[in-house]
Parts: sequence; C-alpha cells; structure tokens
Amino acid sequence: MDYCIGHIIEEELRQQERSISWFARQLNCNRQNVYNIFARCNIDVELLQKISIVLHRNFFTEISLETDSLIKGV
Repeated sequence: MDYCIGHIIEEELRQQERSISWFARQLNCNRQNVYNIFARCNIDVELLQKISIVLHRNFFTEISLETDSLIKGV
C-alpha cells in the first residue's frame, strides 16, 4: 500500500500554509514530534482524530476510501 498518512498530513499542513511550529503548538508537542508524524504510515486513532480537528480535514474518510479501493481491487 502506497498510502502514507503522515505524508498526507504534511501535504495538508503545507496547503494550509501553516507552520510546523503552529502545528506542534496545536498538538501540544515539539517540532521533532511533528516531523515524526510526517514520517509515519500508521498513526494512532486518537492522534489522527486530534489532527483532523486541528486541520479541519477528516482523514478517516480518506483512509476509508483508500480501503474501499483496495477491497474492490481498483
């Protein structure tokens, strides 16, 4: 599977023209933790929910659509 949630999160942050520092503050973590999130292809559900709220984007829907595509073999 080529879908890497960390890369999608990073892309969204950049599209919103938000800084790494801003994102780290919103998540109550440091910048290094944000870079670690970007490198992840798997992420904890609680953290993904918080990220979805902070960025106003439902990443769960996207994961679900990707899963549907894999199930259907598309």
